[in-house]
Amino acid sequence: MGGGKRLAVVPEAAEVKELLLPAPGSGDGGRKRIKWEKTYLDVLGVCCSAEVALVERLLAPLAGVRAVSVVVPSRTVVVEHDPAAVSQSHIVSALNKAGLEASVRAYGSSGGVVGRRPSPYTVACGALLVASFFAPLLPPLRWLALAAACAGAPPLLLRGLAAASRLALDINVLMLVAVAGAAALGDFREAGAIVFLFTTAEWLETLACTKASAGMSSLMSMIPPKVVLAETGEVVSVRDVTVGAVVAVRAGEVVPVDGVVVDGQSEVDESSLTGESLPVPKQPPSEVWAGTLNLDGYIAVRTTALAENSTVAKMERLVEAAQNSRSKTQRLIDSCAKYYTPAVVVLAAGVAVVPLVLRAQDLKKWFQLALVLLVSACPCALVLSTPVATFCALLRAARMGVLIKGGDILESLGGIRVAAFDKTGTITKGEFSIDAFHVVGDKVEMSQLLYWVSSIESKSSHPMAAALVEYSQSKSIQPKPENVTEFRIYPGEGIYGEINGARIYIGNKRIMARSSYQTVQEYDDLKGVSIGYVICNGDLVGVFSLSDDCRTGAAEAIRELRSMGIKSVMLTGDSTAAAMHAHKQLGCVLEELHSELLPEDKVRLVAELKARAGATLMVGDGMNDAPALAMADVGVSMGLSGSAAAMETSHATLMSSDILRVPEAVRLGRRARRTIAVNVVVSVGAKAAVLALAVAWRPVLWAAVLADAGTCLLVVLHSMTLLRETAGRRRRGGGEHGACRATARSLAMRSQLAGAPNTSAAGAQGSGEGSKGCHCCPKQRSTFEDSVVIDMSASSDGEHQQEATPGAAAKGEIAGCCGAGNAGDASTVSTAIHGPQGCCAGEEDSRISASAGGCSKGRRECDSPSDVGRGCRDARCCSSSKHVISSLTCK
Repeated sequence: MGGGKRLAVVPEAAEVKELLLPAPGSGDGGRKRIKWEKTYLDVLGVCCSAEVALVERLLAPLAGVRAVSVVVPSRTVVVEHDPAAVSQSHIVSALNKAGLEASVRAYGSSGGVVGRRPSPYTVACGALLVASFFAPLLPPLRWLALAAACAGAPPLLLRGLAAASRLALDINVLMLVAVAGAAALGDFREAGAIVFLFTTAEWLETLACTKASAGMSSLMSMIPPKVVLAETGEVVSVRDVTVGAVVAVRAGEVVPVDGVVVDGQSEVDESSLTGESLPVPKQPPSEVWAGTLNLDGYIAVRTTALAENSTVAKMERLVEAAQNSRSKTQRLIDSCAKYYTPAVVVLAAGVAVVPLVLRAQDLKKWFQLALVLLVSACPCALVLSTPVATFCALLRAARMGVLIKGGDILESLGGIRVAAFDKTGTITKGEFSIDAFHVVGDKVEMSQLLYWVSSIESKSSHPMAAALVEYSQSKSIQPKPENVTEFRIYPGEGIYGEINGARIYIGNKRIMARSSYQTVQEYDDLKGVSIGYVICNGDLVGVFSLSDDCRTGAAEAIRELRSMGIKSVMLTGDSTAAAMHAHKQLGCVLEELHSELLPEDKVRLVAELKARAGATLMVGDGMNDAPALAMADVGVSMGLSGSAAAMETSHATLMSSDILRVPEAVRLGRRARRTIAVNVVVSVGAKAAVLALAVAWRPVLWAAVLADAGTCLLVVLHSMTLLRETAGRRRRGGGEHGACRATARSLAMRSQLAGAPNTSAAGAQGSGEGSKGCHCCPKQRSTFEDSVVIDMSASSDGEHQQEATPGAAAKGEIAGCCGAGNAGDASTVSTAIHGPQGCCAGEEDSRISASAGGCSKGRRECDSPSDVGRGCRDARCCSSSKHVISSLTCK
């Protein structure tokens, strides 16, 4: 890379992973150490894809320039270069010589700031053109129209000459030829109108694009340039803050860098990252992210990343890469445009030359027709129809907390026919609690067993590991992971480690086979939850059970997908009983369940779903889900709570744990596809109308210019409708549902900080311990049916099939009003489940009643979040399709 003249153009999807990683600080050129730097430029002269090649040709000869990418919709050029070899001013000068109006964007600025007033060239052109309309009163005024064309032409002339000198045929060259041709024919007013209409439409288009791109720019501009070090009170630049430094963030200030709270407590607005407008309580050791707003308290934050590697910076790089990657539709249009422009130029030349050679009559009409064809030769609106819509949709997705890695992924989202969900950490919260832990036989003491388990699990990042470690610590057992050797992870099975000479396997039934322990004993009191086994030196020494509750909104998200005609499937490596337990917690809304799966089984099932049902979406969070995420048409990872492997291999990332973002992303993909289709139709229709008018022997040159430049503006404005929030999302964003969740979280945090008894905090946990004894029961109906298929692995002893009636589900209620039942006994169960599509009630219901004893209180009796502090044990908000129902399950 020492030469520096090789130009890497637009990064493709394969480079998204590299862009998510920390920005490279330096490169090794073989002879010297080069520190590459990225410079962001606002280039107002880039109005369509034709200027992309011009920018690349201008910057390619510069020594020290390694990569150039152009984001046409936001008028942004990103140059990666060696600052020692070529300076920012040199790059700007090279672009401005071609009249591209380039300027360096300062770090953290909003970017693309354009004055609301048009350029002096456009103003002078318009004034002179208006004055020329008084020529009937004073004939010499007709020359003012020619003066208008000359006054507005300099920007066009500079860009056109720069393109022509590099053998590029763009819209500027075509417009200059059209102006010159109109002036040569004596149509001065038409020449002036061409320049005025084109420059005005270009100015309006730039304003619209600037407004459209303000989303990510405004997020970056929120980062404060200065921060206060908590230990010394010194004010330093945010770019000089090192990892491990402690910064002070006061109420009303924006968190400057990613980090962990080490002192204080407050509520933080994370809507800039996650799209969730509700405040999130923060206290030691909560994580906070750059760009979020501290609302009402002081917090001290120990930084965990540099400013350039913060979550916001990664988001910016990811969106930048996504905007640069071209979708299939865009590649098809660009391919057609590559042949369309030369073909029309040749046709226009033929229309001008052939009548002249044949000495046809009315040559002026033929020349006008040739000029109309020439103006129509540049398909700017058609070329912009896809990237601008994709750009706006990607920004809209980023605002609502979904990072989509390219236009292809966005288009694929619009065609999804089946959605597959992982269970642990995706449908469920991934916050396990240990229900039971038993020693098998008398081979080892409980304290020794917990010490082994916690020490080995401390080296794992699985949610179950955290629960086991926390449980051991609650029994006064402190793990010592440094004593563990030969640690291994077996995806879909469990883990292995050696400690104090003991060979320990911890995991599900599959880990028992790996450990050569063949006898699997059933534990009747542990059915309906996840069961784990501990094998020491080939003997079963321990068994434990864990439970995990479904995420808030998971059932509603699946119902929304169903209303859009999308089938929902669960793919989990957990047991069949645990899968059924989660399925019933969701209100039996899933259409297929596949349990006890290895990572390769998930990949196989995703491939089968793609072949059988069509485009497939996979949502997961763990390392085990990474292969399936890559196999799916669209893989969605749970970003902030998911594993790095899942985030890197997925095609989209949820920045929050709100699974309701999944149907919103699908809906956005469908809107984007419709918008692109309308843009293409309008672009082609406008060109066809002008050409039809010309062929009808009514060639109007100014109308051709208006159709070209005006259609570009219409395409941009129509694409900007994607930035608007849908009515459905506005209704879900607040109201009783959101207030209940926010109040519950806030009460939980404040009670914990005050050291109060676990009263209101327990009630605020939603699906925590207070809710274990009472889950919402589905209401039986006979108006709706769906089929649920539960698959176990082929290692089961036999394959059985059992037909269950709607009443059979109720017979299994053991631990709560919707207990796990005995459905897990069968290898394959096909059940016809009637009704319930909601956790709370049917569409016609207005009250809620829970069937567990001592656990019922209707909506009208206990429907205020403030009741949490008056002895209510469980605060939950549920929604049906017609109205929102708030439920507090009280003691």
